[in-house]
Amino acid sequence: MPKVLIVYYSRTGTTRKVAAELAAMGGWDLERVIDTRSREGLLGYLRAGLDALFERHTTLAPSREDPASYDFVVVGTPVWNGSVSTPIRTWLAEHAGRLPPLAFFATEGGRGGQRAFDKMASIANVVPLATLELHQRDVERGSLAPRLAPLVAAVRAALTPEPEAPPPEIAPPLH
Repeated sequence: MPKVLIVYYSRTGTTRKVAAELAAMGGWDLERVIDTRSREGLLGYLRAGLDALFERHTTLAPSREDPASYDFVVVGTPVWNGSVSTPIRTWLAEHAGRLPPLAFFATEGGRGGQRAFDKMASIANVVPLATLELHQRDVERGSLAPRLAPLVAAVRAALTPEPEAPPPEIAPPLH
């Protein structure tokens, strides 16, 4: 059975909620990216926005899982200042060049998901097989399953081998 890892960073819990639901729906492993720099409160919020704007990196706690040992990785980020969060930017840069196929999801209070996906793809030097933008209010409203189902289906489809074509029928020789 193919192994899938959901990697995410969440400052407020919104992205964590989506990641946990994806992991539960797919039966997949979950890895939280831990930033060693505080992003709490108003000062943390402002620092997060500036770090994203200037495309800074941060120091992360060591990962538990090696993404290279998985068949597929789904990476989730909140959108900070119209871009990818600093912890996910750092994680992607640290693992670039040794990642399996990827999909991305982003949670946002406003917009910027597509720009975040473009940045993520550039950092990891990949084209994601699927992406999903979720607005914060949609995450807070209730059931996520209908919104997440297309991403789960895309990952499963990417991991399903193409059926082999049946061998051609050989007609008996004509006499």
